[in-house]
Amino acid sequence: MDGQLGVSGENYSMPHLMDQCLELGSRSLGSLDHSETKSEGPLKICSIKAGGMMSLAIDDHGTLWMWGNCPQQSNKNGSSISFESSFIPIPVHDFHGHPVVKVACGSEHVVALVSARETYKGEDLVCYSWGNNNHGQLGLGDRESRVHPEIIEMFNQDSSWDVYEVACGAHHTALLTRKKRTNDTLESVCWTFGLGDNGQLGHGTTQSVLKPEPVKELPQQAYLISVDCGLFHTSVVSSVGDVWSWGMEKGLGLCPDASFTGTDAGDAASPLLMSGYGIDGPIFHNPIQVACGAAHTVLVAHDGYKLWSWGRGTSGVLGNGKTVNCFAPSFVFWPPLTEDFKQSEPKTVGEEGNGSKAVAETDRSLSLAMEEIKLLQSKLSIMEQYGGMLHGLVFGKPFTYQDIPISLQNSGNFDIAKEWESMLESSDHGKLRRLELFYRDMRATIKDKIMKRRIQEIIKECLPSSTSAK
Repeated sequence: MDGQLGVSGENYSMPHLMDQCLELGSRSLGSLDHSETKSEGPLKICSIKAGGMMSLAIDDHGTLWMWGNCPQQSNKNGSSISFESSFIPIPVHDFHGHPVVKVACGSEHVVALVSARETYKGEDLVCYSWGNNNHGQLGLGDRESRVHPEIIEMFNQDSSWDVYEVACGAHHTALLTRKKRTNDTLESVCWTFGLGDNGQLGHGTTQSVLKPEPVKELPQQAYLISVDCGLFHTSVVSSVGDVWSWGMEKGLGLCPDASFTGTDAGDAASPLLMSGYGIDGPIFHNPIQVACGAAHTVLVAHDGYKLWSWGRGTSGVLGNGKTVNCFAPSFVFWPPLTEDFKQSEPKTVGEEGNGSKAVAETDRSLSLAMEEIKLLQSKLSIMEQYGGMLHGLVFGKPFTYQDIPISLQNSGNFDIAKEWESMLESSDHGKLRRLELFYRDMRATIKDKIMKRRIQEIIKECLPSSTSAK
């Protein structure tokens, strides 16, 4: 409708080739290297982003292209802004030959990392923002919207901070930075600004912020490698596999059926550690990236071999075989165990002769094993959900790996009476009070059930005698 597909007013249910990109030629405004000559022919797209009703692309010369709902001047003197549909990619002419390296966009705002030099050598990125600024999401210190990109002064060319990651929510922005010219490579900071109504800025309040402020409750020693924003929540992951989320519904995003109670209810205005710890440390080894949807989060770790997800499960978006909400990270069924995803390598003539039967038998055994794994994964998911439900009923909060008793983690042996006594001894007054209320309510419910059944039995005993008397 707004041109975000790169075509005029049409919807497509299948991938559609953007012919306009093939005709753009070499109309590039910046170059990643002066040694490159601007040859005639199609440009190569190096990076893409989409958000709200707009789409963005960076080509191999560092030029940024936009289409969809793009910011425009609404009058001649440029005092106000409007958003008009562009049905084909248009270049952003404001960077004067400096290549754009990374870009992110929210509902109606854009943030770009642009090289301070005419060639990008891996450092000295300047942060620009433009678009709608009703909530301060541009980080420019006011609420005035911008038609053209402006530098966020805290991250200009002379800044002591090097910005290396950027993400946008609906009306807020998050940046990852590290100190320039320092030997301490593990020092990184997450900055956020914009709308804070649901705690998505992680500053401990629900106030909106007009300039970048650091998320102070993240550990200083953690080196953050990836950040992303949902509509109203934010997530980051560190190099050692720790994941923090904050914002709507305890950092889960939009979870209308979340069953948190008491002090555990509501939005998270400060970072919450989402990753559990196993015997050998964080379970998210060798993380690569965290990504947020409108109401869920996905993490890829173990060098790309494992996926986790949590948040709202509508339409199966979590990929764990269910459509229910998950309040803690759950396994994504990966790799897919269907026939459509089986990979086969081309065989030579010699291989097809003697080894075909052995290969067929191996494939059959592997297929059976994978089906068994799929069944076990499904059962494990059901058991996790059931255990999480019971844990939530008893303790009033979602289940995490840290809640597993140490004796069960280390040896597999579990003394329920001993662990229960240990848990009571270590609980504070508030937790003991919640447990007391829970069991009081449970006892009252059981008594009510017993009374109802006794009444039903009395009625059944009375009915035959009254019938015979008539």
